[in-house]
Amino acid sequence: MSMEFQNISTAFADAVAHASNSIVRVSARKRYPASGIVWSEDGVIVTANHVVQRDEDIRIGLPNGEDVPATVVGRDPSTDLAVLRAEVSGLTPATWVGEAEIRVGALVVAVGRPRSGAEAALGVLSAVGGAWRTGGGGQVSHYIKPDLVMYPGFSGGALIGGSAVIGLLSSALVRDSGVALPAPTVKPVVETLLAHGHMQRGYLGVGVQAVRLSAAQAEEVDQKTALLVTSIDGDSPAETGGLLVGDILVSFDGEPVRQADDLSVLLIGSAGKTVLAALIRGGVRQDIHLSVGRRA
Repeated sequence: MSMEFQNISTAFADAVAHASNSIVRVSARKRYPASGIVWSEDGVIVTANHVVQRDEDIRIGLPNGEDVPATVVGRDPSTDLAVLRAEVSGLTPATWVGEAEIRVGALVVAVGRPRSGAEAALGVLSAVGGAWRTGGGGQVSHYIKPDLVMYPGFSGGALIGGSAVIGLLSSALVRDSGVALPAPTVKPVVETLLAHGHMQRGYLGVGVQAVRLSAAQAEEVDQKTALLVTSIDGDSPAETGGLLVGDILVSFDGEPVRQADDLSVLLIGSAGKTVLAALIRGGVRQDIHLSVGRRA
């Protein structure tokens, strides 16, 4: 065995060992247990919703071998995410990677804990795309498809690159394929479920479509496409906030909106908030404040 191969092998083993400190076993269904990712040190666990088939008698298997009870904080079936709270503290939260680090062709490892010890499967990121809508109507910020074997019980576990989490693994959103849900999708769902116990999706009351910006506009706002406002509902937050048909929405709450799904993703968890929106009106860039409504 060459030294180079040995170094690579050791690096992968070290990465799995590090990540496994934030991976737990989730026993919340009759058959095979699944996995979960530690969100915060005070016992908040995020996992795949489809593996949480009961609301009572849920057990969490910790990396140290301890078995503790947990309760369901809330669920979002549309993104196949569920949040649990285990009766424990001092856990090691996972570290999540940024968007720029998610690249097609990168070597990745799926890490789960369906039994007492961590388990791993090596693969490659075979597809990375933009925002997409699940069959249940959920908005996911990126399409991330790993080419690897998702063994039974890996759903709810982590897809890692290096020792950081690229996304939470789910086998329930795309037929015959596992996908990974990245931090920009998971974070607002977890925060909303922790705050309200159910999903509160923001409502603006606008119809939008993606449009290509002129060269001058694209250079000014540093993006090639934005959202043309094509319709506004009467007595909606958009109308009250001063949006007009023909406005071009460039960013929402500090985040660029290039496709219609970008806005839908950002509205998750924004209900009740007042956000700053940047737009182009009559060729002039300006900012307005919008008070986002609530839609269950």
